[in-house]
Amino acid sequence: MNVLVVGGGGREHALAWSLQRHGHRVRCAPGNGGTPGNVPVAADDVPGLVRLAREGAVDLVVVGPEVPLVAGLVDALAAAGVAAFGPSGACAALEGSKVFAKSAMQRWGVATADSVTVTNLADGLAALDRFAVAPVVKASGLAAGKGVIVPDDRAGAEAALRTMFVERAFGDAADEVVLEERLEGREVSVLAVCSGRDYRLLVPAQDHKRLLDGDAGPNTGGMGAFAPSGSLDAGLLATVGETAVAPILNGMADGGTPYVGVLYAGLMLTAAGPRVLEYNCRFGDPEAQVILPLLADDPAEVFLAAVEGRLGGVTLSWTPGAAVTVVMAAAGYPDRPRRGDLVTGLDAAAAAGCTVFHAGTTAADDGVRTAGGRVLAVTAVAGDLPSAVATAYRGVSAIEFDGAQYRSDIGRPIPEAS
Repeated sequence: MNVLVVGGGGREHALAWSLQRHGHRVRCAPGNGGTPGNVPVAADDVPGLVRLAREGAVDLVVVGPEVPLVAGLVDALAAAGVAAFGPSGACAALEGSKVFAKSAMQRWGVATADSVTVTNLADGLAALDRFAVAPVVKASGLAAGKGVIVPDDRAGAEAALRTMFVERAFGDAADEVVLEERLEGREVSVLAVCSGRDYRLLVPAQDHKRLLDGDAGPNTGGMGAFAPSGSLDAGLLATVGETAVAPILNGMADGGTPYVGVLYAGLMLTAAGPRVLEYNCRFGDPEAQVILPLLADDPAEVFLAAVEGRLGGVTLSWTPGAAVTVVMAAAGYPDRPRRGDLVTGLDAAAAAGCTVFHAGTTAADDGVRTAGGRVLAVTAVAGDLPSAVATAYRGVSAIEFDGAQYRSDIGRPIPEAS
């Protein structure tokens, strides 16, 4: 097939790589320094992407990031007669608005943390009295994976509210803020390919959101991941599908907006059972970089089956073993990432057995240079998790750029969230 991948991050490079290895012709808009067939059309340029798909005789569009999904790119492509894998704008509101997602969970019986929604600082400060311990503070709108603050105490929660309402650190994304009960347990990500009421669960992954070893430091877009997660056995994974995925799909279908695409449930495995923290409406990043290398099937065929309503006849197959990805971030990330540093050692990392997915990179006359916060995702697949971890870090040690930062404990035990 002729496939267009929309986006320019590590997730999109992983999608392009996975599609290419099954023989498809891939272009990326806009892509990055490592993706094939880059076309200079921005991921949020809906008319430009529709025109590109039509003029390029594209058989399938795979939308990577959340912003064009929330903006209705899939709706526009469908209106133009182009097959697109991803949810409609109405369905993508599950990620575009945490307030909408919380309402949907309550309406359709999905277990989640108690929460309060506020729209100004005074109401937020007053609402803190409702929580026995400092709540998690979440910007309701899209904030590139960084709009969640987990304070240590009430003073930290008050500061988080001021960051959102006074400093406007997350802009319009924090016009509404969700204060959410802090749950104890282990976080895990469960993703499903969905088509109406049908879904197929992907291998569960676990990401590492904090910047520093031991799950310390600020939240980021994700500093690494591994799959499969040992926190979910087959029975518990099926339960998550029945309690966290199926109710959302049935509710959307009943409302006349059937869900097509990837539904990502971020969960906390508590003593009382799984609780949904949030929904995303696309592959996670860096979860895609460990899930897709383990998928034995042709992803284009799976995605097209979902678009055409044939997912019920699809059975997914997986490569045995484990995958690990370690994110290498730029100096200054996540607050003020530096750009323009020369990246070396990519061939050496590949020779060490790694697949290096580019994220914040650009191709320059003298090689590859940094162009964003999360620069690379160094991925390894092996027969077991410790072997994959060892290989991934051999790849990381071969790569250099000024100010590179990464965690040294990806794929290793981390403290439970509390």
